[in-house]
Amino acid sequence: MVYFILKLVVLLLSVLLSVAFLTLLERKILGYIQKRKGPNKLGAKGILQPFSDAIKLLSKETLILVSVNHLVFFLSPITILLVSLLIWLAFPSSLGSFELKLSIIFIMCCLSASVYPILSAGWASNSKFPFLGSLRAVAQTISYEVSFAFIILSLVALTSSYSLNEFMIFLDWMVLLIFPPLAVLWFTSALAETNRTPFDFSEGESELVSGFNTEYSASGFVLFFLAEYSSILFMSMLTSILFFNSYDLTFSLTLSTLFIAYIFIWVRGTLPRLRYDKLMALAWKIFLPVAISYLLFIFSAAAGVG
Repeated sequence: MVYFILKLVVLLLSVLLSVAFLTLLERKILGYIQKRKGPNKLGAKGILQPFSDAIKLLSKETLILVSVNHLVFFLSPITILLVSLLIWLAFPSSLGSFELKLSIIFIMCCLSASVYPILSAGWASNSKFPFLGSLRAVAQTISYEVSFAFIILSLVALTSSYSLNEFMIFLDWMVLLIFPPLAVLWFTSALAETNRTPFDFSEGESELVSGFNTEYSASGFVLFFLAEYSSILFMSMLTSILFFNSYDLTFSLTLSTLFIAYIFIWVRGTLPRLRYDKLMALAWKIFLPVAISYLLFIFSAAAGVG
């Protein structure tokens, strides 16, 4: 029991520290993309900036509007952070606290559950802009999770298992080299799942002020922020396992995860936000037919080999 708790604490602390330095990496990369330096004053090359931001935000006063639903308003950021940390229990490594035999199904359940705190945050704010942002998040997540599920099922058909551990054991070749269009579909769906540019419609600043978290400040905003970047790190790690054939806590896993996280940041610094109707059309008219076609092809090929 003590060993289990110790592994859990080490895993969660590693995730939170990684999130802190991922924000610094993002600000540095965006700074160089936009021909500026980014954080460089606090500590060596700005390395202490994430901790300074955390202390600043956590020490600020939390402003509560009179018309909000207080219980749901406070529980929403806590719930979304818990879900984003809970999904790391499926991490197939020696730091994993559970041996999940159906880890891919567990991941899909956690990704589906993450939309409910966003919806409740927008509803509890009792304001039109957060509510519109939360409704956008629900429609966007439902649309892209359908394609997401078909892509994962295509990969599951290669190993006949829902376990990430068995996926790493049985596949000794890069899926990226065999199915590059499937990898593009997966990464684009991951951008939509994590509400990142160019699919950040649930918090679009240009039309929704700040979206579903408009009325949140100080610690509430920090929890949403941590949940978003924790999800980005997890999706980067999951992509490296599924498509780059990375193994348990190896240099290849670290390098490929950092590379995919860099692409997340690179996309944010280069691509503009799409129109919302184009986002939905992309999911239902392009991604879904292609994902189903790949699934049928892989299943038929597997049946033919069998």
